[in-house]
Amino acid sequence: MNPTEPKPPSPPAPDAVLVLDAQAIDRALRRIAHEIVERNPDPAGICIVGIPSRGIEVSRRIAAHIEAIEHVRPELGVIDVSMHRDDLRIRPKLPMVVASHLPPDIADLTLILTDDVLFSGRTVRSAMDSIASFGRPRRIQLAALIDRGHRELPIRADYVGKNLPTSPTQRVYVRFQAIDHVPDSVWMDKQ
Repeated sequence: MNPTEPKPPSPPAPDAVLVLDAQAIDRALRRIAHEIVERNPDPAGICIVGIPSRGIEVSRRIAAHIEAIEHVRPELGVIDVSMHRDDLRIRPKLPMVVASHLPPDIADLTLILTDDVLFSGRTVRSAMDSIASFGRPRRIQLAALIDRGHRELPIRADYVGKNLPTSPTQRVYVRFQAIDHVPDSVWMDKQ
């Protein structure tokens, strides 16, 4: 192996298979950024809002791609969903609370929620409930790096990096260098 080449990612679980490497993740997020710009031609009118934890990293990367395309960096935000979840009573431990940060006036903004994996739709519903406590945005759109299906609520992503058919019991692992200190990658359990 060439010492200047990046080390290949190692699986997060023994039976996991690589779905996306760092280059594929970057291509998917760049494509999402282009689609966002096509549907929202004024980057000053949008705020990219990450759902903790990896949705925040997705939002940062999409915003950087939009800045490269439009030479204007869209506003970034964070929306905590922990106290708006509908599964608090059945979770073995309470989720970590992250401070929400949105612009003071969201009435004229399109908020683009971002998350790493879209699954049941319950996290997105929690995010929309949390946003409602800040006001009423012009509209809300949803971007997900991975859409694995199996929705329990009528929620659909506007922008998807990769549709990944899974069984309800399969796990999908998203790893980012900035968070996990391992090369960017998306893995899926073998079935």
